[in-house]
Amino acid sequence: MMELLAVGAGSFTVALSGALMPGPLFTITITESAQRGFRAGPLLMTGHSLLELVVVAAVVLGLGPYLKMPSVMGLIALFGGGFLVFMGVDMVRSAAGLSLTLDPRDPEASSKGRHPVVLGVLASLSNPYWTLWWATIGLGYLVASMKLGTWGVVAFFLGHIAADYAWYSLLSLGVSKGTRFMGDRGYRWMIRCCGVFLLFFGAWFLWAAKGFLTRWLA
Repeated sequence: MMELLAVGAGSFTVALSGALMPGPLFTITITESAQRGFRAGPLLMTGHSLLELVVVAAVVLGLGPYLKMPSVMGLIALFGGGFLVFMGVDMVRSAAGLSLTLDPRDPEASSKGRHPVVLGVLASLSNPYWTLWWATIGLGYLVASMKLGTWGVVAFFLGHIAADYAWYSLLSLGVSKGTRFMGDRGYRWMIRCCGVFLLFFGAWFLWAAKGFLTRWLA
């Protein structure tokens, strides 16, 4: 039992160090929380966690080494970068028509009807460095936890997603409480800034795709 607790606590700490670093999911959490409120954070993390459950299952089945292949990393960076550029442009372009007073039941009220769970999956999958984390740090820690059997893997996964839920729920709560002081003007500028950040991440990932694919084709 103590070994399982140690695995879970270690997984929580390692995952928290990664979650604290800003990225596409961080940016999308801010924009979604401003419109949907606190529930956006847990919903985004549900999508993120479902995708990570698939990755854990793949590693347990022996597919972990394939995550490090330049071809896989390159394709993820290429399609992920394209998705982030599209989303960033859409956010900047549509910011002028957004309002904090929109009915959240309106499918146009946030991200043009994209459900936060779906966004959680897409934002995570679009980040090639999320895949790289799993192919290196995550893979090593998961293999170590597998020595304790099924419960070791369960302890690793629960500790990992607990860190994600804790940080992003806290972030979502802070943003949702802060909207009362923001007003529509501040909200629109925040959306524009987040859109620019997504454009930056998208361009960065497209540049990384060039490097990965060049190594693959060499």
